This record gives sequence, structure tokens and C-alpha cells, in this order.
Amino acid sequence: MVLSPPSRKPRLFNEKSFYPLTHSLFASVLHFIHMTYIAKTFNLPVLEGISEKQIKVHLALYEGYVKHVNLMTETLKGYAAYGDKATEGDKYAIAELRRRFAFEFDGMRMHEYYFAQLEKGGSELGAGSALANAVKEKYGEKGLEAHIREVAGSRGIGWVVVYTDPVGKTIHTVFVADHEVGQLAGLPVLLALDLWEHAYMVDYVPAEKKNYIDAFFLSLNWSVIEKRFDATI
Repeated sequence: MVLSPPSRKPRLFNEKSFYPLTHSLFASVLHFIHMTYIAKTFNLPVLEGISEKQIKVHLALYEGYVKHVNLMTETLKGYAAYGDKATEGDKYAIAELRRRFAFEFDGMRMHEYYFAQLEKGGSELGAGSALANAVKEKYGEKGLEAHIREVAGSRGIGWVVVYTDPVGKTIHTVFVADHEVGQLAGLPVLLALDLWEHAYMVDYVPAEKKNYIDAFFLSLNWSVIEKRFDATI
């Protein structure tokens, strides 16, 4: 018996029901994950080379990122409820919010790494610590600070970020543009050096960025970095 081919290709889904379903699913996921982020407080002492006014300005900027993460999350949740009634303008707005979300979220999270490592003031990397041994294996006598300074010479705004790679059993130091471009997926952050002008503009002009980096290392609490590393190995 010979079967004649179907008059048209079978559909894997009904277009009329598929898009409302995805909107509904997106709304459910957002409802599940939605929370309000609260700006953290940090126990920061008087820092050498970084003024109290600079810290105050910088913390206010961090709080702005927290505010915008909450605003974007709430706005996306509202749009998700539109379902198939979303207009083309709504869809464009949703796409732009999703595209922008990583900038705001990473801006929030990176500043939390930054300020936490300045708590209680500067300390030295413990000789013979697990992190010190990993640094020596990766960078030799040059050391991590010298390598960070080298990466910090990259043109552009962003961060120098040091990660630990539990799988490769090593550390990586990279330049991250803005807050999110160039992040190494899934790797825990060990150290974050903010190189946006807002991190030092109260105390230094852009040409004096090196002076700010000097002050950063004087204020860096290496015991925080060591604890981050120990938690990943």
C-alpha cells in the first residue's frame, strides 16, 4: 500500500498557542526568582590614599546599581504579564531591558566584591598560603600585584578581575569592559579592581590612575582574597 504524502508539513506546535505559552512561562519564572535586592553595608576604615568623600560617592553609585536591578526586574515582571497582548513596542522594550540587565546586575555585584575586600583595611598576602602558592605557580616571582598592574594599563573603562578556576586548578587575571563584557563564565571572583573613573575621580584626575591603583593595594585586605580562594579549592 502506497501512502500519499501529507498535503502540508506537520506543525510541531500551534503558533497561536506557543507564544502566549512562552510569555506565561517567562512570567512564572520571574515570579519564582523575583526578589528585592538590598544594598549591602561595608565596614570600611579610613583608607590610605582613598578619601572618605570618594568612598561616599562610590557607595552612592553602587546603590544606584542595586536600585536599577530592582527596577528592571520589576518592570520585566510587569511586561511578562502582558502575554500575547504585548505590542511591538512592548517587545522592543523587553528586549532592551534583557540586554541591559547584565550591565546593571554585574555593576551591583562587582562593587560588592570591591568594597568587601577593603573592609578592615590593608593586609599582606600570607606567605605560604594556598593562594600565595597558586600565585607563584602561575606568575612566578613577578607576583599577582605586578600582573594586575600590567592588565590595569589596558585602555578603556572596566575592571581587572582575578578568578579562580577550580577545574583547571589555576587562577586567571583579565580585563572586563564595562561590568559584564569579558567575564569568565562560572568562575568565582577572587579580586576586583574598579577602573572606572568614578572609583577615583574625587581624589585623582584620569592621568593619575596609577596613584589610585597604589592606594588600592595599600588598602586591599588580602585575607579576604585568601578566604575567597580557600572556599573554591
